[in-house]
Amino acid sequence: MTAPVTVDTLDALLAQTQCTRCGFAGCRPYAEAIASGAAEINQCPPGGTETLLALAGLTGREPLPLNGDHGLEAAPSVAFIDEARCIGCTRCLPPCPVDAIVGAPRLMHTVVAELCTGCALCIAPCPVDCIVMMPLLASTAHAALTLPPPAEGSAEVARRVAAARQVQADRYNGHGPRTNAEADGELLDSVATPDDPGRKLLADAAAAMRLSARGFHRVMRVARTIADLAGSEGVGRIHVAEALSYRRQAPRN
Repeated sequence: MTAPVTVDTLDALLAQTQCTRCGFAGCRPYAEAIASGAAEINQCPPGGTETLLALAGLTGREPLPLNGDHGLEAAPSVAFIDEARCIGCTRCLPPCPVDAIVGAPRLMHTVVAELCTGCALCIAPCPVDCIVMMPLLASTAHAALTLPPPAEGSAEVARRVAAARQVQADRYNGHGPRTNAEADGELLDSVATPDDPGRKLLADAAAAMRLSARGFHRVMRVARTIADLAGSEGVGRIHVAEALSYRRQAPRN
């Protein structure tokens, strides 16, 4: 029994990068255009041949070659911010369709790789070219994104991000900052100090990696955000470990 051709079934086959390379504002608008006959099924470079064939099978349309006007098929990738070059301008934040970038004005930004869809929309606005796309296999997100299979879709991820933002809004209500990225000093210590195993890992890493005070506090902020995304009240060793993993330097050509 074949699935009915609906916007939902079409959308479920798309890559969910929200990259807009198809010519539409996101994956669902593209699915709506396919359903209405306003778009061909070969306009999704991130999905590539696999998605094209799946759409052809569902819709009964001819599997045309991928339309090169919308880009070329490539291996999955995620964004990486070179923190040594980041100036904290925040221009990369608004284009991100899934809020995968953590940052605040004049503070270094980072990408939560597990949330990044590889849309690359953050690259063009960056005035210092400190953002690069890394192959997923080379990123710290690879294991998390491949084993076990993802248990949530883009809608669930969006709800989790929204919940984490609300937690931060409630946490800092009346204190000045609005997000973890803006917290500093005693306030940061009070909300982001890890548990004992996490503190030991952070101290050991600070010595081994020669973290500056700025780098140390940045790891605390990122770990606090990771804990919020996980729905954890406190910051644990696992959150610190993930935050530290984002300090890997992008490969140089």
